[in-house]
Amino acid sequence: MTEPSDAKRRLNADRDETLGYLAELERDFAAIVTSASEGSAGGDDEHDPEGATVAFERQHLAALISQAREHLAAIDAAARKIDSGKYEICDKCGGPIGAERLAARPAAVTCVNCAQTRR
Repeated sequence: MTEPSDAKRRLNADRDETLGYLAELERDFAAIVTSASEGSAGGDDEHDPEGATVAFERQHLAALISQAREHLAAIDAAARKIDSGKYEICDKCGGPIGAERLAARPAAVTCVNCAQTRR
C-alpha cells in the first residue's frame, strides 16, 4: 500500500518539475516563432531554405508542450484520487493499480492490464 502523504509529496515534486520543463519548452517555442517571423523569408517556411528545419522544430516543441500539459493533467487527476481515497484503484476496471506501478508512475490512474489494452 502506498502512503497517501508520500504519494502526494512525489506528485507535487513531479508537478513542480513538469511545470519547470513546460516553461522551458514554451520559452523555446516563443523564441523559434519570434526568430522565424524576423527571418529573411518573413516566417514563410516554404520559401526559407531552413524553413523545413524551423517547421520541424516548431512542431516538435508543440508536441512536447502538449505531452507536458497532458502529464500535468494526469498528476492533478492522481492528486484528486488521493484526496478522495481512491488513489490505488484503477479508473477503468476498479481493481488495484499496484504498489509497484504507483512507485514507478505516481500519476498512473489505471492498472497495468488496462494501460496495455489502451495502446
